[in-house]
Amino acid sequence: MTESSTGLSRREMMALLGGGVAYSSLAGCSTPAPAGTTAPKQLARPITYSSTEALADAIRTKRVSSEEVVKAHLGRIEEVNPKLNAVVQLVADRALKEAREADAALAKGELKGPLHGVPMTIKDSFDTEGVISTGGTKGRAAFVPKKDANVVARLREAGAILLGKTNTPELTLSFETNNLIYGRTSNPYDMKRTSGGSSGGAAAIVAAGGSPFDIGSDYGGSIRLPANWNGIAGIKPSAGRVPRTGHIFPFGGMLDSLQQVGPLARYVDDLALTLPIIAGPDWIDPGIIEMPFGDPKDVDLKKLRISFHTDNGIATPIPEIIEVVRAAAKALADGQISVDEIRPPGLEQGYDFLALYFADGGAAFRRLLNMYGTTEHSLQDIMGTPPLPAEELDALVTRWWDFRSRLATFLGDYDVVVCPVNSDVAVIHGSMTTDESFLGFSYTFIYNLTGWPGTVVRAGTSSEGMPIGVQILGRPGREDVTLAVAKYLETALGGFQPPSI
Repeated sequence: MTESSTGLSRREMMALLGGGVAYSSLAGCSTPAPAGTTAPKQLARPITYSSTEALADAIRTKRVSSEEVVKAHLGRIEEVNPKLNAVVQLVADRALKEAREADAALAKGELKGPLHGVPMTIKDSFDTEGVISTGGTKGRAAFVPKKDANVVARLREAGAILLGKTNTPELTLSFETNNLIYGRTSNPYDMKRTSGGSSGGAAAIVAAGGSPFDIGSDYGGSIRLPANWNGIAGIKPSAGRVPRTGHIFPFGGMLDSLQQVGPLARYVDDLALTLPIIAGPDWIDPGIIEMPFGDPKDVDLKKLRISFHTDNGIATPIPEIIEVVRAAAKALADGQISVDEIRPPGLEQGYDFLALYFADGGAAFRRLLNMYGTTEHSLQDIMGTPPLPAEELDALVTRWWDFRSRLATFLGDYDVVVCPVNSDVAVIHGSMTTDESFLGFSYTFIYNLTGWPGTVVRAGTSSEGMPIGVQILGRPGREDVTLAVAKYLETALGGFQPPSI
C-alpha cells in the first residue's frame, strides 16, 4: 500500500477504536428523542464499525467531528491492511485536510450533502482525481486521472471523503482479487482464503472496519460474491441504473447490459442511503435511464410473493448454505409473508450462457489492454478461447433472450427470488483452477444476464466461522423491494458480525 502518515498517536488510535472488538447495534437510539423529532443514530464502539448512516448523523449533529471519524478509519486501515492488502493507495493527508474543511463548514452552518464528512474507500477500477488508479493492469501502474469517475464525483459532491483505493483483479476480470501490481487480497475472517472478486479489496476493508462503504462493479457477481464471502451487504442494481463513466471496463460492447455499479457496506440501510446518490443518467453513459427509486421503508412485505430455492440445478451448495437459505425462507414465512419453494423454470440452463463472456475470443479484453498500454498481463487463460462463428453467436444470443423471457415470466408470479450467492463459502487462495470450480458462480452471473437487481446480506455462519449470505433478487427497477427484504433478514438473522482481525 502506498500511504502517508495517519497523524495518529497510538494512544489516540486506541481511544478512537474503543480498545476492543465489541459491537453494538446501530438500530437503536443513544438517547430518547423529544416528541416530533428524529432520534440520533447510535454510534458503535469501536467507531469504525458504525454505519454510514450513523456516522453522517453524528457528524451533522456535531456529536463527533469528521476529523475524528477519518482519523479512526485511517488508524484501522493502518492496523489491518498489512494483513489484508485491501487498500492499495492511501491519501491520508488529503482526507484529513478535507475532514477539517468539512468540520469548519459545519461550524458555519454549511452542509455539503447527506454524506458530509463521512469517509469512504473506492475500488481501484474507478478513476479518482489526483490518485493513482490502475484498474489492476500494469499499463496504468502510475496513471493519475485528472477527474473522478462520475459515481465518485457524485459521492464527493454529497460530502464523502476519499480515504484511498481498494484492490481489484486486472480489469475486474476474476473472482479472486489478485493482480501483477499489488498482489492478492485476503479474507478478514481467514487469511488463507480469498476475499473474492472483483470487488474483493472493497469488501475486505469494509468488513474489517477500515471504511464505512465502498463502490464496486459487477459483471458476473463482482459485488455480490465479495459481499457474501466477507459477510457484508452489497447490491447489484438493475441494468441501466448507475453510470459506468470512468470505470476501467467501460460501458459499451455486446455485453454492456451485464455490468452494473453499486455500493458495498456492512448494513443494508447504508446501501439504501448511498445507491440513490450515485444513480441516474450522466448523459455520457448511454445505457443509463431515468428510473424511479422507491423507499424500502414503504414496501409492505406482507403483500410480496417470494420464491426461494437452495439449488439452481447447476451446482449444489454445501449443506450449511442450504440450511442458511432455508432459515431465511422460514424467517420470512414467520413474518406472515408468502413464501414458496420453487425455482424459475429453465434456470439450470443458465450456465450455458457463460460462453457469452468469451464469444469474441477475447477481442474486447485485448482492445482494453492495448488502450491502457499493458504488455504483461494476467488474462491469458480467458483470452485463449476462439471466437464463435457468426451463426453460432446469433444462435447463442437468441437463446439468451429466450432464457431472459422465461425468467421474466416467472416474475409475473413472484416479486422476489431468494437463493444462495455461491455454492461454497470463501475458498482457499488459488483454488479456483478448474472448470468445475466455476459452476458455483452461476448463482450470480445468471442474474447479470437478466438485468435484475440483486442484494446480498449475511444470514449465517459456517462451522469454520466463515460468513454465509443470501441473495435477494427482484423485478427490474425494484431495488426498494430487494433492500426491504434484505433489511428484514438482517434484523431476523443477525446480519453483519465483525471478524476477529
